[in-house]
Amino acid sequence: MNSDILNQSIEFIKGIGPSRSKLLSEELNLKTIKDLIDFYPYRYIDRSRFFKINELPRNQSEVQIVGKIQSVKRSKVRFRERLNCEFYDSTGKIDLIWYRGFNWVEESIKTNEEYVIYGKLSWFGSKPSIAHPEIKTKSSFNRNIPRRLHGIYSSTEKLVNEGVTQKYFVKIIYNLLNSIQNQIKENLSSSILNEYNLIDRYKAIINIHLPESQELLSQSSKRLKFEELFFNQLGFQLTKNERIQKLNGFKFEKVGDNLNQFYKNSLPFELTGDQKKVIKEIRNDFRDGKQMNRLLQGDVGSGKTIVSIMIMLIAIDNNFQSCILAPTEILANQHFKSIKELLSGLDIKIDLLTGSVKTKDRKVIHEDLLSGKTNILVGTHAILEDIVKFKNLGLSIVDEQHRFGVAQRAKLWKKNSPPPHVLVMTATPIPRTLAMSLYGDLDISSIKELPPGRITTKTVHKYDKNRLSVFKFLREQIKKGRQIYLVYPLINESEKLDYKDLMDGYESIVREFPRPDFQVSIVHGKMSSKDKDYEMGRFINKETQILVSTTVIEVGVNVPNASVMVIESAERFGLSQLHQLRGRVGRGNEESYCILMTKDNLSEDSKIRVDTMVKVSDGFKLAEVDLKLRGPGDMMGTKQSGVLKFKLADIIYDSEILNNARKCAYKLLESDPRLTKKENYPIRHEISSSSNSKNLWRYIS
Repeated sequence: MNSDILNQSIEFIKGIGPSRSKLLSEELNLKTIKDLIDFYPYRYIDRSRFFKINELPRNQSEVQIVGKIQSVKRSKVRFRERLNCEFYDSTGKIDLIWYRGFNWVEESIKTNEEYVIYGKLSWFGSKPSIAHPEIKTKSSFNRNIPRRLHGIYSSTEKLVNEGVTQKYFVKIIYNLLNSIQNQIKENLSSSILNEYNLIDRYKAIINIHLPESQELLSQSSKRLKFEELFFNQLGFQLTKNERIQKLNGFKFEKVGDNLNQFYKNSLPFELTGDQKKVIKEIRNDFRDGKQMNRLLQGDVGSGKTIVSIMIMLIAIDNNFQSCILAPTEILANQHFKSIKELLSGLDIKIDLLTGSVKTKDRKVIHEDLLSGKTNILVGTHAILEDIVKFKNLGLSIVDEQHRFGVAQRAKLWKKNSPPPHVLVMTATPIPRTLAMSLYGDLDISSIKELPPGRITTKTVHKYDKNRLSVFKFLREQIKKGRQIYLVYPLINESEKLDYKDLMDGYESIVREFPRPDFQVSIVHGKMSSKDKDYEMGRFINKETQILVSTTVIEVGVNVPNASVMVIESAERFGLSQLHQLRGRVGRGNEESYCILMTKDNLSEDSKIRVDTMVKVSDGFKLAEVDLKLRGPGDMMGTKQSGVLKFKLADIIYDSEILNNARKCAYKLLESDPRLTKKENYPIRHEISSSSNSKNLWRYIS
């Protein structure tokens, strides 16, 4: 497309003008000609179909009927004048209603004439009506039969009141597309069009707005979805290729004594097949002289920590330092203790740097890092401070990567030159299509197998009415020496949603489990880090038997003695979050339980979520279900940011097109990395003309 014309304001399109241009900008964010061309219908209706009045469906919005007008009368309802026409056919009657512009209707309609009526159907009890219908004489309709399929565009009440109707959209877009036909240029090569059986761009745009047939609509949809996903994936590949070309990485070619000794003497269990596969993938990255940028996703308890320890040992054996960045002090402390314990048989210095470390101790850590005495640094955001300098940082590991911003992760890159290898880890399994669309420029490794002997947590669903029996079960568990998590979704009562309030819950638990027989901790987001750590510490040290909490305990906390997770208002959580919470128990050798508490009457979606949690323990399977139920933006917390907002494509339902688009982008850059071949000029032009629009998803990683 000619970007100059397409970037012009819609104000200059015939039929729009300044006032409607302002309105369309405010209501639908339509500012330029390109915005209007890309404003696709969200559904289609079949204008070849006519209904009899007694067959009008209750589940269909727009309908078309043929008949005659029996009577016309004006009336006032609550000081508002309206025109009511009684319309009939051989099977029944329907009311046609106008609230404005009815002088023309009154003057032009005739009671003995046959009309075609089209509009949005409403029901009042058993009585149907259509407000502001499209009305044509049957003879006029037969002379100008509308195309069979009509697109329905998103609109607002304000637009409709200002005369911006569906008919208006169709007319404006039809005239616009005819007037700029020569400006809509092809942006894919002929070989791609042929290989993937795609129609040309102008034909696709015309038929997505004004489809001539169902077949052409399907072809247009496929073509435009492919285009969207192709340029998304091409952006990722170009970013990745540029990084690989520009950024050399440290070579870790040696497997030395530290790794060998750990593998022979300290490994707590036999590595799973997936762990071995991931270590092999990372070792290949270490050998190729380019900076590693890899995402490691593994289900709760799948053994990501062991993998991270083993690759840090490879770095140490090659005379490089490593660091682990954790989102919370609790998690950093936990990593520090477990790594120190596992590596106790080796001559390796491990330090912990968090906000709580005293200035005097911090100074020593800074000196030891700079001298190279420290081999592994574990810490929180404190690691990112400019004052923290390494002698030779070769590997940075970011745990629970979604908790850190891009700028924070980028600071790790600056800790050495060339930048250290980067491994980002998450315990939230990401569905494959979502990973492609969010992290397309990272290499992705997955650990799906759980270590042998890990006991599956038993999950049950209980309603509020079963609360007393749940409390009885909790008492039995405490008598056995076990500990319990009780998790609530919010800290404050919401006006809109009947959440259980954390403080009310805490008070009721204290009443039900009174001192001195029971001790209860509480942790929530409004507490200071110091207070949070103190309460968590009491629970970890078995000073309290019950921890009442919001979801702040979701990430990484390891209390092997905790055997029961009770999740209040479980219907309010997504599946991935429920699974993360469930993963806090089952870390010891005892049988563990996850109890999902809900209200008695659940929505269909909530019921599916809760039932799925009870039946499925595999985090990757749960992530796929969660993606379908909640959508990609909501699931990954990118809903408001514009990330993953494709105009037409849907990564859930268009996974095959996404796979093809990804393969196509990869193949294209393999054969023509700089897009210099003549047949790829349209692709090159599309990239250069759209480079001003910041594709957020390209920079997520």
